[in-house]
Amino acid sequence: MKTKNKISRTFLGFLLASILIWFLITLSKEYVITINFPINYTGISKDKILQSTPQKDLNLVVKASGFKILKTRLNTKKIAINSAKLNRKKGTKYFVLPRTQKASVQQQLPSGVDLQEIIKDTLYLDLGSLVTKKVVIKPNVDLKYHVGYDLSEKIKIQPDSVLVYGPENYIKTLQNVEMNPLVLTDLKNDFEKSVALKKPKDIKNLKFSKQKVIVTGKVEKFTEGTLIVPYNIINVPENLTINTLSKKVSVVFIVGLSHFNKINANSFQIVCDYNTTQKNNLNYLIPKVISKPEIIKSYKLVPNKIDYLIEK
Repeated sequence: MKTKNKISRTFLGFLLASILIWFLITLSKEYVITINFPINYTGISKDKILQSTPQKDLNLVVKASGFKILKTRLNTKKIAINSAKLNRKKGTKYFVLPRTQKASVQQQLPSGVDLQEIIKDTLYLDLGSLVTKKVVIKPNVDLKYHVGYDLSEKIKIQPDSVLVYGPENYIKTLQNVEMNPLVLTDLKNDFEKSVALKKPKDIKNLKFSKQKVIVTGKVEKFTEGTLIVPYNIINVPENLTINTLSKKVSVVFIVGLSHFNKINANSFQIVCDYNTTQKNNLNYLIPKVISKPEIIKSYKLVPNKIDYLIEK
């Protein structure tokens, strides 16, 4: 058994040595092979911008030893293609001829790797003018309040607009820039939050003058109040006299607690338009608020229909 194990180990050693020698001999030979290299487009004018993603790689036929080819494949660096001098095809479409830059490409290859041929004869670029546009910020806010609480005034966004730099074909149709979602729950205090702006995923080379906005809101407890307010009847013909049982209605309103004492009967102006009653063939008047404080959140009138009698 020991003799057999010794023979097996010896055979295995010779086999591994043979494979290693064969591998070294193979790698020492020269080969002509195609290798795929990523591209880096350089020299594009500062007033131009890529509107779509150009071809990302380039196939090069190279001649080198197996060692050099293996090393190059394991560490494939980007090949710079000079795009300073472009040929225009049509509109925003341009092209560059990589074969005219063979010497430059050769210099970028590792020592001992000789460039034989550049497979692709034309690389196309979609270049638009780099433009700037001022656009408004679109809110994306989801607020949920503690019972009895609400905003006492409109949410403020600072800044309310930003400068957007990007390709002309996209910027000219851009109407607003959206915020990332802001979700707040159980609110009963004022808030101030920094929120990042949302960049479209499909548009590259897009820049904002501001990356974030500040969203602020004033929150307070709201309460309900009721006032008795007189109303006027308008657009009554001169030959008619309109009589109603009551000359006033109740205004039930919701307002922030800090503003409650600022509201009185003179804060509302209410009318009943006789023309509306006639036009819609109604047998009652409809009270309507035509003037109210901006600080109230909501209101309702009681009653919302008023019976009347006509005296000729």
